[in-house]
Amino acid sequence: MTNQDQIENTEDTGVTRRGFLGLMGAGVAATTALVSVDSNAQFGQHKTGHKLAFQQNEAQYEEALNNPPQIPNYNWNDHKWSYGVDVSRCIGCMRCMEACKAENSVQEDANHHRTWIERYVYLEGAEEALVDSAADPKNIEYVGSEVHFRFDNRYKDEKVDKAFFVPKLCNQCEEPSCVQVCPTGATFKAPDGVVLIDTNYCFGCQYCVQACPYGVRSLNEERGTAEKCNWCYHRITKGLNPACVEVCPTGSRVFGDLNDKNSPISLFIKNNQVTVLKSEMGNKPNLYYAGADKEVS
Repeated sequence: MTNQDQIENTEDTGVTRRGFLGLMGAGVAATTALVSVDSNAQFGQHKTGHKLAFQQNEAQYEEALNNPPQIPNYNWNDHKWSYGVDVSRCIGCMRCMEACKAENSVQEDANHHRTWIERYVYLEGAEEALVDSAADPKNIEYVGSEVHFRFDNRYKDEKVDKAFFVPKLCNQCEEPSCVQVCPTGATFKAPDGVVLIDTNYCFGCQYCVQACPYGVRSLNEERGTAEKCNWCYHRITKGLNPACVEVCPTGSRVFGDLNDKNSPISLFIKNNQVTVLKSEMGNKPNLYYAGADKEVS
């Protein structure tokens, strides 16, 4: 987990809680890496020797921690962030996943991610969908890389009744079970709706990983802390979209402020019949889906 997730307390003129995004430098350095994503020379190296374990090298990471950017004039009491996904628009290109990893210094392998896409395929006569994602060994073999992600053509000779793609990411719940089980308060919910992780207090117990009904949390083994999507908090607090929204070529991902009735997310919810995943769990997600089958969970 990069320290872009770390928050401290300030007065109401900024935000509250342990110095607010005073430790968001890692995200900015990762943004620089995204601009030059084809230059492998700048990327870090995993301690085991595997290249591209992190988008930042150690020098960049230390610089980001020691010189965090300031985020003035942001009051998290003024916003209510929310996210939408139009399943009918998603083409499964997984540019969002690659952009997320570059932006947030997520470990570069198929099993570590903050967002991902699942493929649902109904073969002729089947009542249940076949589901796979970037972590599927066949997809990894097809691409020949755990840095870039694509779906294979395993169904090209099959009779398919229906197929679609479903983006997944943190639901930033109103009643987050991860917050309830965290023994140190490292995981907390900000007033603007985003669930954040203060890595100064996280010691990697993984209670939150087990408690999340959506499977969106993981342990960053390299840094020993929990990790998840935070809707690119270092971007949205500066008026930018999350990286995954920015790169989506079809507009299937929608983000905005519910306090603004004319924001993209407010209009998305108004103009579509939206649902949330696993509503029976009582977490009250702030991630809304349009066009998702009831089988999607």
